[in-house]
Amino acid sequence: MKILFILLAVMVGIIGLGMWFRFNRLPRPPLKKPEKMLKPQEWSREEVTVGWVGHSTVLMQLYDTRILTDPVLGKRVGESIKWLNRQIGMKRHTEPAVSLSDLERVQLILLSHAHFDHFDVPSLSQLAHEGCYVVTPKNTACLIKHLPFKKVFELGWDEQLEIEELGVKILGVPVKHWGNRYPWNRRYGYNGYLIEKKGTRIFFPGDTAFTDQFRKLSETGPVDLAFMPIGAYSPDHLRWAHCTPEEAWAMFRDTGAKWLAPIHWDTFVLSAEPLDEPMERLMQAAGQEAGRIVFRKHGDTFMLPEGNQEKTDSEALNR
Repeated sequence: MKILFILLAVMVGIIGLGMWFRFNRLPRPPLKKPEKMLKPQEWSREEVTVGWVGHSTVLMQLYDTRILTDPVLGKRVGESIKWLNRQIGMKRHTEPAVSLSDLERVQLILLSHAHFDHFDVPSLSQLAHEGCYVVTPKNTACLIKHLPFKKVFELGWDEQLEIEELGVKILGVPVKHWGNRYPWNRRYGYNGYLIEKKGTRIFFPGDTAFTDQFRKLSETGPVDLAFMPIGAYSPDHLRWAHCTPEEAWAMFRDTGAKWLAPIHWDTFVLSAEPLDEPMERLMQAAGQEAGRIVFRKHGDTFMLPEGNQEKTDSEALNR
């Protein structure tokens, strides 16, 4: 037993030292506030408006349905240690661009996978109420079964769900990522989602490396808006699970969507690229089509043009 304890301590020490060397080389930005905050109380229930809270957290007003993706609202993400009354994990360096009080009317939460920076139980605890549905990947509902949501649905790839009360259809879309919360959670699923209401279709992939699977979305009908992750790709070995900005643009084009909303950057330091580089590279990749990129900073909002008709940059973007 003593030998096993020593071996375990050595392993933990080696892992801890490796993580220290890895994260000691990453950028260390100071905490900042977003330049503007979302004001969902002003959004029309007759239109479609989306706003970037930070990382992969997006607030949508899909007509009369308010939707939130991968809510992460705290100062850190990571494991909650109850006896220490604290959360152990990465600090965020950009505060959320929405107040908690403005999220009280959220009716649907979409969770893409169980990684701590996408599936934050403390944030979900703050949002849980009996009028809110949750859609989560296969074998992950167990993480929030104790919370008072109205109903939690598990969805797999190519499975479709209709929440009749909300008039929303959701399709589970395959992405190239992974779902483990810990090394042993190999059964946890991971999804993208195609969200549809009143003929408007929005694609949220959560987190993904480059894949050509999104071409199938355009074959099923027009996509109006696609979110795409653009950060956490450096060094190159991270690209098995995260796409570069150029790959994000290519996948956006594959969806056939009209508008691109970039996410998953400048909120937590997950990788070694400079903080501003993802957006700079995305703009370069888009070239003359950069006007189709609707988020540039935290707190940006975008209202889908009425009748899904394209407008000029100054008309379409609300910065």
